[in-house]
Amino acid sequence: MKKQSNYFSEYIEINGIEQYLLHYNANPEYPVLLFLHGGPGMAESTFAYAFQDNLSSLFTVVHWDQRGAGKTLTKTSQKNKYPSMDELLDDLLKVVQYLKEKYNKDKIIILGHSWGSVLGTIFVKKYPEEVLFYIGTGQVIDIVENEKVGYDKLKELIINADNKKDLDNLKKIGVYPEKNYDKSMIKKIQKIRILQGKYKIGMNFIPIIKTLIKSPVFRLSDISSLIKGMGNNKKLWDFLFSHNLYEESREYEIPVFYILGDRDFQAPNTIASSYFETINAPNKKLFLIRDAGHFMMLDQAKLFADVLEEICTLTT
Repeated sequence: MKKQSNYFSEYIEINGIEQYLLHYNANPEYPVLLFLHGGPGMAESTFAYAFQDNLSSLFTVVHWDQRGAGKTLTKTSQKNKYPSMDELLDDLLKVVQYLKEKYNKDKIIILGHSWGSVLGTIFVKKYPEEVLFYIGTGQVIDIVENEKVGYDKLKELIINADNKKDLDNLKKIGVYPEKNYDKSMIKKIQKIRILQGKYKIGMNFIPIIKTLIKSPVFRLSDISSLIKGMGNNKKLWDFLFSHNLYEESREYEIPVFYILGDRDFQAPNTIASSYFETINAPNKKLFLIRDAGHFMMLDQAKLFADVLEEICTLTT
């Protein structure tokens, strides 16, 4: 176990492999918030320091590098490094139970970002007794619909900017999105993400990489695991392209909150907002953060923390 100032990291054995947890502000008096990262395969524990200070008086925050991602992937020597959805849900249950025991809590809070919002939503509907409330950030409802809306918005911005080079590059991508996650779609997504970042409606990779390498827990191996995790989690990507929340029950047994970026068109806030209006939950509220994209916690760290503080007041 490695301890430094207000955080410590550890590996714990879960379902046969060592998995990485990063704890911030470990205080038994605080509620425990488990942060589920995006991707699939894009661990965000290395980015956490950039927005953690604003959360220091609210929660004990725990970042988990999922099987097939981040420092868990680096540590894994097994051939079957990349999980199915069922395996990941089982891992998550074990992590939640571990944190409940470690911090002496009856329930914990789940916050899911992007892909983590898919994992988190399915988990809280399956195991509501384990969770105090759920927070979806960059909430994914239907990945295929997300990509279509995001593509249309990108095309609109490129035309308005009268950038013929970018418009030609967009046309070269061809039909988008495809309905299956294969090599062709992988290449198309990568090209779309770069353009979305340029027009500030998705994640901009250059600031994210700069944030990554400045992290106090950064290792060179994190870059390798990021590339491998994003490119090789095919089972999870296949699940993502075949799943949408529209086909599931809109009934939630716990409070549900969404935090969305007003310029997020990677997981378009318009889609998540429309879906949110249709759900039933004991308590629910949607927050739209101004001038924030898909990584709203990095774009607007203080506003993100302010929203979390308000959510705490709504649940006490």
